[in-house]
Amino acid sequence: MRGGAEGEQVGSPQLMRRLNARRVLDHVWSGEPVTASELIRETGLTRATVLDLCRELADQGWLGVLENSRRAGTYTKGRPALRYAFRRDACHVIGVDAGQHRISASVADLGGREIGHGERAFEPGRFDPDRQSGQERRKEVLTAIDSALDDAGLIPGDVGAVVLGVPAPVDAEGRSPVGLNRFWEQSNPDLVTLGVERGWACVVENDANLAALAELDTGGAEADSSFAALLAGERFGAGLVLRGELLRQPRGGAGELGMLELVNGVESPEALGHWARHHAREALASGGGGALAAYGQDEVQAEHVFAAARDGDPLAVEIVDRLADRLARICVVLVGLLDLDRIVLSGAVAPALSGLVEAARATFAEYLYAPWLDITVSELGADAVRTGAVRCAVEQVHARALQGDHVSALLPREA
Repeated sequence: MRGGAEGEQVGSPQLMRRLNARRVLDHVWSGEPVTASELIRETGLTRATVLDLCRELADQGWLGVLENSRRAGTYTKGRPALRYAFRRDACHVIGVDAGQHRISASVADLGGREIGHGERAFEPGRFDPDRQSGQERRKEVLTAIDSALDDAGLIPGDVGAVVLGVPAPVDAEGRSPVGLNRFWEQSNPDLVTLGVERGWACVVENDANLAALAELDTGGAEADSSFAALLAGERFGAGLVLRGELLRQPRGGAGELGMLELVNGVESPEALGHWARHHAREALASGGGGALAAYGQDEVQAEHVFAAARDGDPLAVEIVDRLADRLARICVVLVGLLDLDRIVLSGAVAPALSGLVEAARATFAEYLYAPWLDITVSELGADAVRTGAVRCAVEQVHARALQGDHVSALLPREA
C-alpha cells in the first residue's frame, strides 16, 4: 500500500520522517519562537528526532535559529536552549483582486502581513469587454503587481506563490468558460499563464470564493458554520462555505448567480452598487434627484446614494428600500436552498450598506422563517478578495513546505 509521497510505503521510515517534519513545521508555522523542549512536549517526539528535524527544516530555509533562551531573558539555569522560529520572510507571496473597476495587488510575507501594495483603478464602465483586449487586461494586472513589488522593495525572484481573483467562474485548472460570456472571458484572459515568463505558477480563483476564504479568518463565525460571502458591487457572486469548508466544484460554477434572472423581484444578477447608480441616474434623467442632483446624471455613484439615504434624502431612501427588497429575495434563495447561518455582504461597496442591510433583515422575515439567520456586512470592505488571495497563496507555500520542498524550490530559477 502506498503512503503519502509516491514510493513511500505506509509505516516506512521515510513516510514517518515526513509526517514528523509536518508536525514540527505546523506547530511553528503560525506560532512564536519555541525551544526544542517545547516542541518535544507539543509533538511527543524524542529530543533527537526534534533536533534532527529542526536542523533539516533550517537547512531547507523554513526555520531560523535564534539567540539562546538565556540571552532572550526566558531561561536562567543550566545549559541555554536553542530557540527556533518560522521564517516568515523565507519567501513572499502575491495576492491580486483583478476586479471590474479596480485591480489591486498585495505582496505579503508568509504570515500574511502585507508589505507592499499596488493598484490600478478605473471609472465604472471603463472595463468594456467589447473594447478591451485580453492582452490589455493582462498588462494592467502585471502593472499592479509590479507596483506592489516596488513598494515592498522586492523582485520577482522573491515570490513563491501568486493567486489572482477574478469576477468569473474558474475551473480546477484556473480557466473560465469560453464562448458563453464575453465578460467572463475578458475578466480571465488565461491569467493562469500570466507569470510564465517570470517563473511563477499562478493560481486563478473566483473572487467571491476568495472573499469567503478571507471571512473564515476574521473570527466572525463558528469554525463549522455555513455562510455565503456575497459580493454586492456590480454583479452578484457568492462564495459558499458549508460547515467550515469552501464549496468548490471542478467546473467552478458553485455560487454563480445568473439564475437570479428567474427570481421575481430580482430578474438580474447585477448587484446593489450597479442598481443604486442606475436608479439614481434614471431619476435624475427624469428631472428628479433631490440631494443627488448635486452630482449630475453622469457623475452620481452608488456611494452617493447610500450616503444621501443615511441623511434622510427621500429619493435615496426610496432607492435603498427597493434594493433592500431585492437583497432580501436573494437571501431567501440562498438560505432556502442551503440552510445557511449567515449572509455576509462583501466587496468595496459593503461599508456603505449598513442601513440597507437593516431594512433587508426586516423584509427577509416577511418572506422566510429563519430567525437564526444573520445578514451582516464584512469588516474587510474593498480588501476582502485580495485578503483571501493572500491567504490562498500562503496556503500554496505551506502545502509545498509540508511536502519537504526547500524554499529555493518555490522561487523562480531566474531570480
